[in-house]
Amino acid sequence: MVARMNNGICDNGAMEPVNFTGHFLIAMPSLQDANFAGTLTYICRHDDQGAMGLVVNRPMDMTLQTLFGQIALTPVQDDILTYPVYLGGPVQTDRGFVLHSPVGEWRSTLRINDHLGLTTSRDILEKLSLGQGPERIFIALGYAGWEAGQLENEIKLNNWLSVPAEPDILFELPAGQRFQAALDLLGIDPTYLSEEAGHA
Repeated sequence: MVARMNNGICDNGAMEPVNFTGHFLIAMPSLQDANFAGTLTYICRHDDQGAMGLVVNRPMDMTLQTLFGQIALTPVQDDILTYPVYLGGPVQTDRGFVLHSPVGEWRSTLRINDHLGLTTSRDILEKLSLGQGPERIFIALGYAGWEAGQLENEIKLNNWLSVPAEPDILFELPAGQRFQAALDLLGIDPTYLSEEAGHA
């Protein structure tokens, strides 16, 4: 007997193998963890070892100017100094992550797809301070991580909705509009969130 699928979950309760790399995770009301309640997370890597991503709607009380000062970089232009730095998640909150487009060539970059990279090396910040960095950037301290099978289980438990990410939401919209914009990709009214399950 072949189990039928319903939003990525088989009738027998098993998860269909899905790679969530490049997807948004939309926190459901059932997710009460203070680290993730009300968050929108972009998944940068998902494989049989687990998953990692960045929360993209929690700006910190920090700007790029502050970050440059902490790592002894002197910017040559002012237009990026007020750019917000985000709390990307509860893991390694003293480490910087730059999500960017185009991918480019940097010392330590995870290539997410043909258009997006995640860089953790200082060279990208040095170029940004000189006005020579990537065209589109998102900067965070810390990241969100899941062990093997953990993310799939959380989705099965109705903690998250997922949808293929739209880069304009990441790079163009203010932080406070991103969660709703991701819901709009699914065509979901937030008042019905508690009745939804699975992923798109």
